[in-house]
Order: sequence, then C-alpha cells, then structure tokens
Amino acid sequence: MPTPTATRAAVVPLTTEDAELLVATATAAAEAAGVTVSVTVLDAGGHLLAFRRDDRAVLISGETSTRKAFTALQLNAPTADLVEAVQPGAPFHTLPTALDRPLLFIAGGLPVHRDGRLIGAIGVGGGAPDQDHGFATAARDALG
Repeated sequence: MPTPTATRAAVVPLTTEDAELLVATATAAAEAAGVTVSVTVLDAGGHLLAFRRDDRAVLISGETSTRKAFTALQLNAPTADLVEAVQPGAPFHTLPTALDRPLLFIAGGLPVHRDGRLIGAIGVGGGAPDQDHGFATAARDALG
C-alpha cells in the first residue's frame, strides 16, 4: 500500500534582487541617520549573496556585519534578542566560541523569512547596536 506523502508548498529562496534591496534599504536608512555601515546578506545556507561596506565605515564593520548575519541565521533569531543569553551564567554563555566560525551577539543581525520559512539573514555593522538593528529592521520590512 502506498504511503501518503505530505505536500509542502515551495518557498521562493532569497534572490540576488532581494539581497540588493536589503543592502540598498539598510544603507539608505544608515545614510539618512548620518551613519556609515557595512551590510551583509546571506542565503539560507549561509552563503554570501550581497555585501557592501561604505568606504568611510570602520574596517571591522565588514566582519561584524557578516558575523551578525551568520548568528541570526544559525539561531533563527535577531541578535538583539540573544545578548542576555550569552552573558556569564546564562544558558548560552559558551556559545560565542563553540563553533569554528564565531558567532557575534551584538544587535544588528536579523533572520529573513518568507511565508514563515527561514530564507536568509541580514547583518549591519558600523553604527551603535540599536542603530544597526534599526537599519536591518528597515531593510527586512522593505522586503515584505
């Protein structure tokens, strides 16, 4: 007797066009605030889809934006929501150094979902953590 299979609607993955919109929106939000940033967009597999560092942004912002995106993707959560969980004595205290590719628990990384499924992540670095979070949020919200 054949086994019934559940059908699952396909979700469109994060596209290059989506990634460019995310970068452009986050960059525009930062520029409007007078902040220079780096923006990283990863697909669901953690592969780089788009990256932009303002030539006036601090050099480390490129690395922080990428690690924020990677962290948000791996844990499917905004990095701003995870800061307390990695403090000494908290449940994930050792998580920032547990992997080969270090995670970064500073606000500015957000998972990106489509139809309720994780399709990638955005990370913004260069501003204050709450600014980076705001720029990433504006970008994600623009994606719809």
